[in-house]
Amino acid sequence: MQRRRILVTGGSGFLGSHLCERLLADGHEVVCLDNFFTGTRSNVEPLLDNHRFELMRHDVTDPLTMEVDEIFHLACPASPIHYQRNPVRTIRTAVEGTLNMLDLAREARARILIASTSEVYGDPIEHPQTEAYWGNVNPIGPRACYDEGKRCAEALAVSYARQYAVEVRIARIFNTYGPRMHENDGRVVSNFVVQALRNEPITIYGEGEQTRSFCYATDLIEGFVRLMASPHGADPVNLGNPRETTVRELAELTRRLVGSKSELVRAPLPKDDPTRRNPDITRAQKLLGGWAPVVALEKGLSATIDDFKRRLAV
Repeated sequence: MQRRRILVTGGSGFLGSHLCERLLADGHEVVCLDNFFTGTRSNVEPLLDNHRFELMRHDVTDPLTMEVDEIFHLACPASPIHYQRNPVRTIRTAVEGTLNMLDLAREARARILIASTSEVYGDPIEHPQTEAYWGNVNPIGPRACYDEGKRCAEALAVSYARQYAVEVRIARIFNTYGPRMHENDGRVVSNFVVQALRNEPITIYGEGEQTRSFCYATDLIEGFVRLMASPHGADPVNLGNPRETTVRELAELTRRLVGSKSELVRAPLPKDDPTRRNPDITRAQKLLGGWAPVVALEKGLSATIDDFKRRLAV
């Protein structure tokens, strides 16, 4: 295997830190770039002693020049609490940050993987969602800063591929969970685990019948690595777990695995919250050597709970 110098933007975040670990384990040099808006240094602290690892504080909205072979562009707040706290910054990160990374890829002749999202589908009318579906997104709603920011990032990436022949890969990520999730990110897995561990009421929005498809972090990272290595071009690829789970089922499973006394309570459904989310991964399986998630929800959730227990000291 040829050692490559790889830049990971957002590398100290939840997914970025798992990716940095994997790339180092594969023998590559890794430059982890982060502005620590939502990422934390502790996520990559164990990697700092590795001579092939470099941590760099930088905001992707500022231009950057360096010699790299590949870029995994993950930098962007990805939870509603974080991205709605500063919507203008979120859009700037998604758009200006992606422009800067595409310019870097063009200059360095590096292949770049753009971390997009299932949020480009909005509240989908098509189910399950294939990559050919154009989505049902509110362009001025409270989630638009993220949804439309990522849709624009995809448009930029495809345009750079067409106009400048930049080697682009686009991954549409569906709900991912695992160790190192931010405890205050407002996403359903972290919300439920933290509430259950503290024996606080577990908050279910709406009736709890809305569905999500939960993919464990290492399964997603395997998809990233395979997509980056594949000869496939700039057409987006869904990466997620096709097992569909209702929010209520997740709450009950979390409570059982924790052994919690928490009661389930209901709250109004947030505006534009998708009612169903489920990936069609046919394209990924075909292009990425039969890639599919292998970690069962029960097993992955147990590992996530153990991580939260250690960090929260409950």
